Amino acid sequence: MKVVVAIDSFKGSLTSIEAGMAAKEGILKAHPDANVVVKPLADGGEGTTDALIAGLGGERIDLTVTGPLGTPVNAHYGYLAEKNTAILEMAAAAGIILVRESEKNPLTATTYGVGEMIADAMERGIRNFIIGIGGSATNDGGIGMLQALGYGFLDKEGKQVPFGARGLEVLEEIERVSSIIIEKANPILKECNFHIACDVANPLCGKNGATYIYGPQKGVTPEIAAELDQAMNHYASVTSKFLHNDYASAEGAGAAGGLGFAFLSYLNATLTPGIDLILNAVELEKELEDTDITVTGEGRLDHQTAMGKAPVGVARLAKKYGSKVVAFAGSVTPEATACNAAGIDAFFPIVRGITTLAEAMDPQNAKSNMAAAVEQVFRLL
Repeated sequence: MKVVVAIDSFKGSLTSIEAGMAAKEGILKAHPDANVVVKPLADGGEGTTDALIAGLGGERIDLTVTGPLGTPVNAHYGYLAEKNTAILEMAAAAGIILVRESEKNPLTATTYGVGEMIADAMERGIRNFIIGIGGSATNDGGIGMLQALGYGFLDKEGKQVPFGARGLEVLEEIERVSSIIIEKANPILKECNFHIACDVANPLCGKNGATYIYGPQKGVTPEIAAELDQAMNHYASVTSKFLHNDYASAEGAGAAGGLGFAFLSYLNATLTPGIDLILNAVELEKELEDTDITVTGEGRLDHQTAMGKAPVGVARLAKKYGSKVVAFAGSVTPEATACNAAGIDAFFPIVRGITTLAEAMDPQNAKSNMAAAVEQVFRLL
């Protein structure tokens, strides 16, 4: 019997690989002769870098970059030598988790550090990039990242615009982007391939765009929203004029405060749903071609899981090859039954009795509970 295990992390408790290895332990107790393959699982969001480093034998590269507030922050990315690929999370350099509530300021928050991470990887000879762009603190249209990569965004006096949405805004006409210097961009960029994990379809501008939909959580107030959106539209127009393309209305252009637009327009990137991008990166489908049973799961199974989160992505691929799919979770909600219609044949909570949340999330308890629950299910299979 061949079993493929691909479980998302139990946030705050188990990494993807730790959960997967605990499940493998349970399977082998029930079926010692089973062929069990454990794959890392993530959706392109928080934890993706660490999951792929651990699951694919990657190298962790630590560095200091410019944070969203313009001050240094410690960040890291993963390097997969066999694929000459870097795995990055933009949130490591420009994430909202790096900013206190009282410090949120879209006018100054920058993606400059994201560009520094990319530049560091290029200097090491890396040419392929998988980048998750969820959880940003920024609304700068990606100009900070592009400035770090050598692009120039100049005002009417020929000066580089400042960090953040202030570099785009209309409050001081002289600070708006008037021209773009393309020639000084890092020439190595032409050799690079950028694959962006993006799970939103919002355009850059308008009522469904970056500023109106995601801006409020970053500090955009109703008083400045219209002006910032107008400035973002101006930035898109100047980009189109200088680059002869137009991605302002593309799905995902509004992701991460317009970072999606920057990747599409300037770096010829492809935007792909996070789970699809990661499943392709770990080559899960190849393993599923001759698999009898697929095991997946995450910390909590609920109605959102059925709407396309990582376990359902695994189930969709497994069903393509006729595999049974079993999921395990720290907890399940009544609405989790929607997962059955989404390809998960059966799901089980791993908690074995009345316990506190802290006890349930203790890594050693979680591993033991996972192994025990999986063992009992596999005694039936």
